[in-house]
Amino acid sequence: MASSSVEPESEENITGVADKYNVETAEILANSALHLPVAQAAPIYEQLLSVFPTAAKFWKQYVEAYMAVNNDDATKQLFSRCLLICLQVPLWRCYIRFIRKVYEKKGAEGQEETRKAFDFMLSHVGSDISSGPIWLEYITFLKSLPALNAQEESQRMIAIRKAYQRAVVTPTHHVEQLWKDYENFENSVSRQLAKGLLSEYQSKYTSARAVYRERKKYCEEIDWNMLAVPPTGSYKEEQQWIAWKRLLTFEKGNPQRIDTASSNKRIIFTYEQCLMYLYHYPDIWYDYATWNAKSGSIDAAIKVFQRALKALPDSEMLRYAFAELEESRGAIAAAKKLYESLLTDSINTTALAHIQFIRFLRRTEGVEAARKYFLDARKSPNFTYHVYVAYALMAFCQDKDPKLAHNVFEAGLKRFMHEPAYILEYADFLSRLNDDRNIRALFERALSSLPPEESIEVWKRFTQFEQMYGDLDSTLKVEQRRKEALSRTGEEGASALEDSLQDVVSRYSFMDLWPCSSKDLDHLVRQEWLVKNINKKVDKSALSNGPGIVDKGPTGLTSNSTTSATVIYPDTSQMVIYDPRQKPGTGISPSTTATGASSALNALSNPMVATGGGGIMNPFDEMLKATSPALFAFLANLPAVEGPTPNVDIVLSICLQSDIPTGQMGKSPTTYPTPIPTGAARSASGISGSNKSHPTPSGSSLKQSRDKQSLKRKDIGQDDDETTTVQSQPQPRDFFRIRQMKKARGAASSQTGSASYGSAVSGDLSGSTG
Repeated sequence: MASSSVEPESEENITGVADKYNVETAEILANSALHLPVAQAAPIYEQLLSVFPTAAKFWKQYVEAYMAVNNDDATKQLFSRCLLICLQVPLWRCYIRFIRKVYEKKGAEGQEETRKAFDFMLSHVGSDISSGPIWLEYITFLKSLPALNAQEESQRMIAIRKAYQRAVVTPTHHVEQLWKDYENFENSVSRQLAKGLLSEYQSKYTSARAVYRERKKYCEEIDWNMLAVPPTGSYKEEQQWIAWKRLLTFEKGNPQRIDTASSNKRIIFTYEQCLMYLYHYPDIWYDYATWNAKSGSIDAAIKVFQRALKALPDSEMLRYAFAELEESRGAIAAAKKLYESLLTDSINTTALAHIQFIRFLRRTEGVEAARKYFLDARKSPNFTYHVYVAYALMAFCQDKDPKLAHNVFEAGLKRFMHEPAYILEYADFLSRLNDDRNIRALFERALSSLPPEESIEVWKRFTQFEQMYGDLDSTLKVEQRRKEALSRTGEEGASALEDSLQDVVSRYSFMDLWPCSSKDLDHLVRQEWLVKNINKKVDKSALSNGPGIVDKGPTGLTSNSTTSATVIYPDTSQMVIYDPRQKPGTGISPSTTATGASSALNALSNPMVATGGGGIMNPFDEMLKATSPALFAFLANLPAVEGPTPNVDIVLSICLQSDIPTGQMGKSPTTYPTPIPTGAARSASGISGSNKSHPTPSGSSLKQSRDKQSLKRKDIGQDDDETTTVQSQPQPRDFFRIRQMKKARGAASSQTGSASYGSAVSGDLSGSTG
């Protein structure tokens, strides 16, 4: 029953085109296969691995399924398929576990085979950053080997020493532990010999440890569980691509300063690991192959390209790159075979494949071979006008045969008269020959057969040709004919027939030189857009701010100021002043905002007026009702604010000097406080006389306020139910005290007798107290 429920799903999701690389489905199938007998799980694993051939975790599950039933032959066959393409430590540890299990009872022969398996494993994944346990397991295995005589004991010690010396110079997670074990090993053998050997490898170990710390930073950015899927442009994929690129760049720099052979081996290992996850990225394959070629390993580069074409058989880029490598090293037959592989399918063969093969034949076999292929392949359904243009230009530029090129263009004209791009290429060729007579004839022939909606670019080129080769009368006639022809293609109708200043600008401009200023040109472009949309219902914002994107008109006039032609400007007529009292979704006119702000200031300076209500908006009344009496009295003492924020020192001084009425904690206010004394109000208004300079509060007033605060704090400490006031908070007093002390120092140094409020205690406050 389990197999019947899993296998149809696997066929639908894995082999299906839409969900072929569905990672979540693959994970679900792999987990379901864990609970099936190996006979039923094998087809699922085969289907998974046909889509994800470099998924080491799937291979490991597949292998372990056969190991669990002791099917050694099937296990060996699977390892032969996956080990060399999946350089991942867990899979290789599974391999060595299998080898040790197979040879554990075969005596000396089995021990030798196991040692060879360890060497084989370390030569492939021994430089992995996670290979520390492999080195430890290998050394433990060597120590466990029996020694029947002194010679075997000596050989065993030499093998252990070599293993340690290779391990301690490899940047792995266990490099420090391996070094400590190596020190203990040498000291246990001979302390006198250990001193020289350890001093020799101390610097190499230090370098490996430093490189490990750097390499670890790059490896931590890599997702080692990611499955290889074709690039989709997702953020995660791009980050993984960047992480692998950084690691490759790091390894190519040879940070450990080891010999070239060892460094190249480590770079190859990094590329192979990278391809396990970026298997479908052609740029990684190309970089790997070209790096091998530049390193002098042409054969290795060829093998990489062969593997790349097997992984990405539809990649024309890689085929051209591979053919280029073969041609550059003189392997013409191999390169030709690659080009021909692009031409085997006559239905899917592209015009570009024909063009590149013609160029290849001319380079390698001569002009006649290229001409013969061109003549033979003309009947191909994918033999587009591009091939005619390419072959004609090759004959003209490389073979210096303008007559042949002219004949090719004429032959193509019979077949591609309906292609505007071909007409323009033919016209460019005739312009190189300075054959103005045939150019006019070409334009006339083409325009007589092309429909108006497809002849816009041809008319434009015809007009430019007359401006260059003709006189004023011929230029004006062609422009008039163009207007008449194109007026039938748009909705502007007769308006397109009228002469405009844009026509003059178009006639008398050259390259990036214009007979008007940038501002005038923008204005003309805007007018042209308005004329095209004069009978359409246009949004008000578009009319007030101009077109968002200006299309080329019949005149071909475009603005040389890219901002006005492409930037969409906001409608500033809809802007309003921000008011925090404004509710979302409602608009407040500037006049209303100004009135409300002035009313609010008046209410703060005179609480009785605020309670009397009449001149204040409802939202402000609601805010006053929710305000506690103590806070209301404090707000009433605040001066009018000039600028976005009040001066912090002024607010602190009012906190210390004002005798704010107390209110009971935990109870809602029932009445508003009485008006503050006239003297206090006068004092507050005197403080707020200017926002630039302010007098420092006198020492006596500060002393009195501090005395009041100390008495109130004592009362609060005696009875917790007593009421609290604003002055009873210690932090504002201490903070203000610090500020005053700092300013007093500044005043003493300047000998002016007054302090400036432009400074602040910290950088965070200095921006708001200026």
